[in-house]
Amino acid sequence: MSAEATGAGEALEALEAVLMVIEAPAQLEELAAAIEETPVRTHELLQQLREDYDGLRGSRRRGFQLRNVGGGWRIASRAEHAEPVSRLVLEGQTARLSQAALETLAVIAYRQPVSRAKVGAIRGVNVDGVVRTLVARGLIAETGTDKETGASLFGTTPAFLERLGVDSLEELPPLSPLLPGIEDLEEFS
Repeated sequence: MSAEATGAGEALEALEAVLMVIEAPAQLEELAAAIEETPVRTHELLQQLREDYDGLRGSRRRGFQLRNVGGGWRIASRAEHAEPVSRLVLEGQTARLSQAALETLAVIAYRQPVSRAKVGAIRGVNVDGVVRTLVARGLIAETGTDKETGASLFGTTPAFLERLGVDSLEELPPLSPLLPGIEDLEEFS
């Protein structure tokens, strides 16, 4: 085996090892720096891994895949295996968000950055506890401070995008003009 082939194999293994241990999607540049390769070469290696996992290079298809989601790359289980994965990972946990949390998360996703007070005004209820829950789950984070009021502003996180399986907020569906109360949301922009 040539020195170049050995080096390429080691880079591929190193990239795979890095992808196995990251907790959040990593950007191409981060991965390239970690394995000491150029971004172009790292992208080629990512494509090779993706094809390997999808069974396109003569090997069998895997139960996991390489995804570019939430602004970065990561290894994830395939959607068709969600049920057994959920049974193992979520055993004994309450994984679902309450209706209040989902509504609050939607307001933050579409109106970010937004303060608790504005979210509460839009929803018509106090959202302090729900915001704490969403922060604890890593779906939203403090993004700054309102210059006028000094209130903390919140926005969604890359983990939120990852959970939805989208790359950016632009991929969120548009708010329907038929949605009851949509004009009320416009007042709070």
